[in-house]
Amino acid sequence: MKIISVNVNGIRAAAKKGFFQWLKNENADVICIQETKAQEHQLDAEIFSPKGYHVYFSDAEKKGYSGVAIYCKKKPDKVKIGLGLTDMDSEGRYIQADFDGLSVASLYAPSGSSSEERQAVKFSFLDRFMPILKKFNRSKREYIICGDWNIAHKIIDIKNWRANQKNSGFLPEERAWMDELFDNVGFVDAFRVVNQEADQYTWWSNRGQAWAKNVGWRIDYQVITPGIKDRVKATSIYKDERFSDHAPLIVEYKGKL
Repeated sequence: MKIISVNVNGIRAAAKKGFFQWLKNENADVICIQETKAQEHQLDAEIFSPKGYHVYFSDAEKKGYSGVAIYCKKKPDKVKIGLGLTDMDSEGRYIQADFDGLSVASLYAPSGSSSEERQAVKFSFLDRFMPILKKFNRSKREYIICGDWNIAHKIIDIKNWRANQKNSGFLPEERAWMDELFDNVGFVDAFRVVNQEADQYTWWSNRGQAWAKNVGWRIDYQVITPGIKDRVKATSIYKDERFSDHAPLIVEYKGKL
């Protein structure tokens, strides 16, 4: 079972850069996309509905903003849009596909980097999301929550950690929230199950020579319930081509969907 998560920073822009040609060759079972920056009616071209996939979108009400999507080879039993958080759901930040006892979700957590107001929105989201995650973990279902969580968890997950300790995405409060998620609630960072190396990043600033020098952040995750930790087989970050300022995160799991 191969699952890909990628923030495309505009699905139409990514398409022009060869994203869908690459996807075809990857032959993934599920693709979780964040930041589509489009309404579904704008994506009626054939390229956005690749052959062999069931396609589902959750759009932001604001045009050209946010939005998530999920592409599945197997038709889900159910598709859930939103988390029941009105302000966040209107920004198109969560979509979930249910298969038998497994749920795969595409999440685009809010960023707080643009202003103090947006950082407050981010903290509010995290406060309200944690009880939902705890409920997921108590349920009889397994979860794979893919997406741009907009937080680098540990020093190993960010190149310039000293300089970024007061910046959104690496604030002590945000990192403590991730500690709670993994250490206390029990969720698992699938990537770190099989890869403990440094310099493993999924996002690079467009400023300076961040990409060329690999001055990045690992803010894209596949966060899984502990019951499927032993199913994580392999993981990689695809960097041979650039479709956006994020790189696709690929995780292979033992067993079928």
